[in-house]
Amino acid sequence: MTKVPRRKGKRLDRRTFMVSLGASAAMLSTPSLGTLAVANDGKRPNVILILTDDQGYGDMSCHGNPVLKTPNIDTLYSQSARLTDFHVDPTCSPTRAALMTGRYSSRTGVWHTFMGRSLLRKDETTMADVFSANGYKTGIFGKWHLGDNYPYRPNDRGFQESLIHGGGVVGETPDYWGNDYFDDTYFRNGKPEKFQGYSCDIWFDEAMKFIGKEKKKPFFVYLPTNTPHGPQNVPVKYRKPYEAKKTGQPRASFYGMIANIDENIGRLRKWLRKNGLEKNTILIFMTDNGTSGGVTLKPLDKNRRFDGFPTGGFGAGLRGAKVSVYDGGHRAACFVSWPGGDIGHGKDISPISAHIDMLPTLIDLCGLRGPEGVEFDGKSIASLLNGAESQWPERTLFVHNQRIENPKKWKDYAVMTDDWRLVGKELYNIKADPGQKKDVAAAHPKIVKQLTLAYEQWWKSISERFDEYCNIVVGTGLENPCRLACQSWHGAVVPYNHEHVRAGVQANGFWAIEVARRGLYEISLRRWPEEANTTINSFPSQKKRSGTEHYLAWNLYKLPNKVFKITQARLKVADFDATKPVTDGDTAIRFKVPLKEGPMRLQTWFKDADGTSRGAYFVSIRRMP
Repeated sequence: MTKVPRRKGKRLDRRTFMVSLGASAAMLSTPSLGTLAVANDGKRPNVILILTDDQGYGDMSCHGNPVLKTPNIDTLYSQSARLTDFHVDPTCSPTRAALMTGRYSSRTGVWHTFMGRSLLRKDETTMADVFSANGYKTGIFGKWHLGDNYPYRPNDRGFQESLIHGGGVVGETPDYWGNDYFDDTYFRNGKPEKFQGYSCDIWFDEAMKFIGKEKKKPFFVYLPTNTPHGPQNVPVKYRKPYEAKKTGQPRASFYGMIANIDENIGRLRKWLRKNGLEKNTILIFMTDNGTSGGVTLKPLDKNRRFDGFPTGGFGAGLRGAKVSVYDGGHRAACFVSWPGGDIGHGKDISPISAHIDMLPTLIDLCGLRGPEGVEFDGKSIASLLNGAESQWPERTLFVHNQRIENPKKWKDYAVMTDDWRLVGKELYNIKADPGQKKDVAAAHPKIVKQLTLAYEQWWKSISERFDEYCNIVVGTGLENPCRLACQSWHGAVVPYNHEHVRAGVQANGFWAIEVARRGLYEISLRRWPEEANTTINSFPSQKKRSGTEHYLAWNLYKLPNKVFKITQARLKVADFDATKPVTDGDTAIRFKVPLKEGPMRLQTWFKDADGTSRGAYFVSIRRMP
């Protein structure tokens, strides 16, 4: 664990960090809207961090894929320092939390992709906080997936410009209703804005517009694409070449989405060169977990689990895919290019490294003042990028997959060194056996014991706050009304996308909220979000698309659309518990509720005429004047 020099006392939170750098009161109340006024000597490098979604290690031609063509990624590969044993988490939100903080994701409150466990704790300092406080202009364009409400939104976490979709996938419940990757409505600094075009194209277009403004300041741009994550909605022109190669419908679309990403990377690099920015820009390309569509795995065995060995597609010889704790689930591509800093030249860097290293590394490379008192789990690999590989010490890293409400020790984990992988009770010599085919635990009991002990110590360290909720804060004025979506429910079943809402999935759970100011609140319960403009007991219209231009993976979950005869709505929050009737003309059922300050649970019920019930999928909370 790398520790920035600290003062006596507790670890500094993001507010204390900003104060320590002389931030103004205005910056502290709206931290995303200002930066510390520091001199720009013109020499600090710019940073662009591209993170693709569900693209695996083998999903690019520079890593040997025999079907997929990625010429622009390949060119970047040939001009970069390549971290060849680089690791992330096996799923989306955890990787993003670790990347943004330099700390293991579960330590920061993030170990799932929904269920209220994808919210980055409000006392964590983000990469954007650090860059913003050091005089950089900061922007995010694409997928955030660390919270859709205050204080978890990117515009609350150091990003001065934020353009994102809601949730973790376009079309999930926090996203704008009807979004499908084409001509969608996204959220700019928390406000909806309509766009024309394909989602990934828009992220790159808007990033370049942002960079082009206010050229005196260095910039930090975080460009996390929502592609190639499913559903595989993609312009037909990118899909057709792979359809012709008979890769199968889902994989043709998956590869087509990556072809679009590749084209956009080429556009961005050409634009940087044209504007004289390439030399002094650190460009980082990363993937966020194992592939979701690039390989086919063997069927479930008698113990009801995948063994992780691919039977189709291309996985670069790795075992496993997304969500797996074999290397195919978390070994990622990471290319770093900085022509002006002499980093690149097509050099492979072999020591083990991870997403948690990126923030401390950028602090070093950019000469930033770091957040005093923050204990990084990662360490700066700047010296590795500069060629000091022979002096690099051995280290042990950890990964696990905890897609449940409350983490469990010993669940789906791997302990990693340069030479070894301990995957549960299995041990692999990763240099001799990169495909993890031969378990050698019986032959190396001392190694197993050593790595198991390391895991136990790590677990003790990261689990200190597992019993805490990341409460959504209401009543601040920074988000009023606060619009909640059922993806943030704490519960056994979570309807996390628009298809689940259309199907009326029977489920319920509670939101963990915190009231910032006592007062009277109007709480509105809805089946459909406000922008759908639909009554509770009817069905909203759907967009129509041209099949010759747009390939849509409609009804990914093959759930039927349903209308219900809801007759009763109930709200329970703190000590308030009330029920109201529902009529066919109601778009929302509203309750006036006096609330005191502090944390509490909020839960809802919609009861049908036949007596069955489900939660209200959407709720808005407005503090009244």
